[in-house]
Amino acid sequence: MLTNRTFTMIKPDAVSNGHIGAILGKIAGAGFRIVALKMTQLTKADAEAFYAVHSERPFFNELVSFMTSGPIVAAVLEKENAVNDFRILIGATNPNEAAEGTIRKLFATSMGENAIHGSDSDENAALESAFHFSATEQF
Repeated sequence: MLTNRTFTMIKPDAVSNGHIGAILGKIAGAGFRIVALKMTQLTKADAEAFYAVHSERPFFNELVSFMTSGPIVAAVLEKENAVNDFRILIGATNPNEAAEGTIRKLFATSMGENAIHGSDSDENAALESAFHFSATEQF
């Protein structure tokens, strides 16, 4: 099922470094409409559930610890071809490999602290959006 929505989280590193406004500006400037937005802090249980797909990976505990280390900004974004266009906007997971001008090139400090999450498929965008926002919180 193709949709025109995707999910993103501005991660604790970018929040603590004061990059919320600049990142939201890049998102809006790229033509995305914000249809849901909130600042929150993930509990350990929430982070473990959200990243359950990685539970057998060696970096799982470090990821959960990082994602619960401070507040995040969660958002649902809308635009034609939202998932693919947003993946291009955020850039490669490793900021050293990210294209110039991408969010990760500009704001990430390392592969682990890479500033932002973006859904990797339409299916995951729907699941991740529903994890963080009820239907009445999405406009």
